[in-house]
Amino acid sequence: MGDFYTYFFDHLPDVGSGLWVTVEATVLGALVALALSFVFGLMANSGPALARGVSRVVVEFFRGTSLYVQLFWLYYAFPLLFGYELTPLFCGVLAFGMNYGAYGSEVVRGALNAVPKGQWEAAVALNMTPLQRMRRVVLPQAWVQMIPSFTNLLIQLLKCTPLLWLITASDLTTVVQQMRDRTGETTWAFVTLLVMYFVLAYALTLLMNALERHAKARLGRPVNARGTAAVKAPGVPGGVR
Repeated sequence: MGDFYTYFFDHLPDVGSGLWVTVEATVLGALVALALSFVFGLMANSGPALARGVSRVVVEFFRGTSLYVQLFWLYYAFPLLFGYELTPLFCGVLAFGMNYGAYGSEVVRGALNAVPKGQWEAAVALNMTPLQRMRRVVLPQAWVQMIPSFTNLLIQLLKCTPLLWLITASDLTTVVQQMRDRTGETTWAFVTLLVMYFVLAYALTLLMNALERHAKARLGRPVNARGTAAVKAPGVPGGVR
């Protein structure tokens, strides 16, 4: 234990560098996934059959194939086919974004379908354009329902970032693994990794919970200390929490 943590604290700049790569891959991958979630989720709910078909094929392909294989294909097979080599971090961000974007598109599609039909009809009755209906009526209500599922996907994405070491990216797992090899302290190396990933995941959870509370407040929904909406029961002032 002592040898590992002595080495660990002596090489904190390396740990910080690996941590930054992990955070960067998580944030950028999540942004790509979020964009693709809305693109394919909205296409799945659109009128034209071609758009719905394209969305379904893309989503099922990335949900039905392994993230591990997608990552390896981008890093090892793509350069052989197209003669252009992608950086490890870019491969990771692209693979994470496409894979989790496919799952996220189902979250978007489901949340849009969950908005009561009367809300859509009311927006039409107010003579809103399709863009206005989506931006001002439908999405604010659907977004609140998306956040819990997006939180789960974000944590899953973070937990997949150790795959980056397989394509030579110097992320947090790679750095700690190198320290383990040099000190021979397997137990404490992986205990340290467990704690660090837990702290990162918990921080992301707190951030997403705050975002959920903000989204509910904008809709005028009361929230309790845990960020969930208070549900009013008939005849009970203030609602049941």
